[in-house]
Amino acid sequence: MAKLKGLKCRECGREYPVEPIHVCEFCFGPLEVVYDYKEIKKNISREKIEGREKSLWRYVELLPVENPTVGLTAGFTPLRKAENLGKVLGLKNLYIKDDSVNHPTLSFKDRVVSVAISKAKEFGFDTGACASTGNLANSVASHCAQADMNCFVFIPANLETQKIIGSLVFNPTVVAVEGNYDDVNRLCSEIANDLGWAFVNINIRPYYAEGSKTLAFEVVEQLGWKAPDVVVAPAASGSLYTKIWKGLKELKEVGLIDTVNTRMLGAQALGCSPIAQAWKEGRDFIKPVKPDTIAKSIAIGNPADGIYALQVAKESGGLWETATDSEIIEAMKLLAETEGIFTETAGGTTIAVLKKYVEQGAISPEETVVAYITGNGYKTMEVLQGQLQEPVKILPTLKDFKEKVLAKV
Repeated sequence: MAKLKGLKCRECGREYPVEPIHVCEFCFGPLEVVYDYKEIKKNISREKIEGREKSLWRYVELLPVENPTVGLTAGFTPLRKAENLGKVLGLKNLYIKDDSVNHPTLSFKDRVVSVAISKAKEFGFDTGACASTGNLANSVASHCAQADMNCFVFIPANLETQKIIGSLVFNPTVVAVEGNYDDVNRLCSEIANDLGWAFVNINIRPYYAEGSKTLAFEVVEQLGWKAPDVVVAPAASGSLYTKIWKGLKELKEVGLIDTVNTRMLGAQALGCSPIAQAWKEGRDFIKPVKPDTIAKSIAIGNPADGIYALQVAKESGGLWETATDSEIIEAMKLLAETEGIFTETAGGTTIAVLKKYVEQGAISPEETVVAYITGNGYKTMEVLQGQLQEPVKILPTLKDFKEKVLAKV
């Protein structure tokens, strides 16, 4: 594949061929896909991209797949001008990148899994698998069904019911592990080494992670081929946050935009915030934590890309901040009430932290701000039980309606 040079260790720089591997055999650092940008620049243009189907694959030159086979309708989700929420927060140019309506499983994971399973098919795998906090399991199960692959998804046993059902419907083998995500991930690393399956976030991880760059590509195109001034994005492993930054820089590298002056602002739940804690304490290393938050989809206590997320914040002039569980719930309600978008707890974290950044003066009213909503609220409805106004019960009479409803409005 002319556009790919191979894989490269993010720590020691050693190079590897394009294979289903993810760790450097010399220093055990993570591997990342390296592209031939000079070659890509010859074959890519705004006009060519704009003439293609509206999916993430319109940017195929900057993705590590030659012939996409699954997830062909994923991506190109709405970038919504958030006028109502902007007025509440005092922001004139606030946009919501809404992956709560991504296809087919209503989260940004459909981007990374489309890339990962397409790549796994290119490698010749017949079994796809993952360690997941929920959304990834849904997406891997769906995409493996599309690809006619065997599927095993591993989840923490205490996962939200809606997300468990959202995987089971595709008929994979769902394995519920007694423990948190980090326990699940350790087990899956052993299984991947022993059985040689295509674990999208282990041995296929270098390719899988590249799918998150499309969140940057789409926003830039939707803003008229301009990078935003500010990005606010949630973090679990830190991969999404770092790949949005990589995507912005790649667009400049291949000549699709002239400048990137974007500040990358990160968001984590206080109950699982190893990256934000490191940032606030001025550390360049991550101390693993035990997750304790309602935001289970971003509850990774030992984030694989944590140190790189810290580096992106420094490089971009960014920041990291946290939100409590109660702040997350209030932010979910605020987004729904102002913009009609029902997000899950990860999106609530983004909006809660966005609000804090505005209050701290970290974002000015005139700046173009993009907040990333990564999943759908119908997957985490149980966290809102007891937090919303109850229905008004009435008799089927006009009199009762007027007395119990209209009189109190």
